[in-house]
Amino acid sequence: MANVLVISAHPLKDSLCAHLTEQIKDALTSRNFVVVHRDLYEQQFDPRLLPEERASFYNNFDQSRLTEEITELQAADILVLAFPTWWFGFPAILKGWFDRVWAPRVAFEHAEDLSALHPKLHNLKHVIAVTTMGSPWWVDQLILWRPVRRILKTALVGVCAPQAKFDFFVQYQAEKIDQHKLDRFVQRIRRKLAQVVD
Repeated sequence: MANVLVISAHPLKDSLCAHLTEQIKDALTSRNFVVVHRDLYEQQFDPRLLPEERASFYNNFDQSRLTEEITELQAADILVLAFPTWWFGFPAILKGWFDRVWAPRVAFEHAEDLSALHPKLHNLKHVIAVTTMGSPWWVDQLILWRPVRRILKTALVGVCAPQAKFDFFVQYQAEKIDQHKLDRFVQRIRRKLAQVVD
């Protein structure tokens, strides 16, 4: 039975992101996956990389304040991220989760000469990102070249879990979404989750 870690990052309980998170959890639990949900805002995750963490970054990274988060990440077969895209980037609280939890000896190892990073998240088989964006598709894709997708796929998953499948779902012009578009978006996500191999 697969372990699924759902990470959500939105401050409002009645947000579109919160609705999508509930849809994701419902689709996963209906398949009898073991689902752990970490709502970064609800749990008041501190996104700041602490001085002692940064000081130990290249030498036995200080994991002492992150044991639960690290255990969850290392136990996950599937990671699902649900978040809004703000200013064509991650919400600060999610960026901080990557900064602090995807750390040395957890998500990767430094090469001895610091020339490369070696992956450590061999447990991850699939990473699925679901995000919302206010801009139209052409601004993200044609002008900015999909920065959030590129960072996730290439810099994070590609480096730390290169064996993992990667899927990215984005709802553009989210402030203008109607029920029909929302239903179609949710169905796309549910179809993908239904295809995830246990």
